[in-house]
Amino acid sequence: MTKPIPRIGSRRSGRIGSRKAGRRIPKGVIHVQASFNNTIVTVTDVRGRVVSWSSAGTCGFKGTRRGTPFAAQTAAGNAIRTVVDQGMQRAEVMIKGPGLGRDAALRAIRRSGLLLSFVRDVTPMPHNGCRPPKKRRV
Repeated sequence: MTKPIPRIGSRRSGRIGSRKAGRRIPKGVIHVQASFNNTIVTVTDVRGRVVSWSSAGTCGFKGTRRGTPFAAQTAAGNAIRTVVDQGMQRAEVMIKGPGLGRDAALRAIRRSGLLLSFVRDVTPMPHNGCRPPKKRRV
């Protein structure tokens, strides 16, 4: 006869490991992707699991206004507000892309009250890898 496996906790008390509430994250990583058309701010824990995210598009900006510094500032503020409420105190910042929202997003992160351990630029740079597409003739 096989030995029964003891079950820890009961299923009756709500959802198991509810995702939104109750997860305390002391340290996280803030990823800022700033393209010319949009700015996406993603907050993850140190293992890379997404805790919160926001973009200029989800903040209500349409068209070319998504690429503006103010849109990036709003997106960064929205993404960080939720994780500060969950107890995040320290963060690392990774900034990627050539867009106008880079500095504005970083300024909003600094104002949020988080202690930044470092700010790193992770924009991919080719070491002359791919051959560029053939030039268009009109």
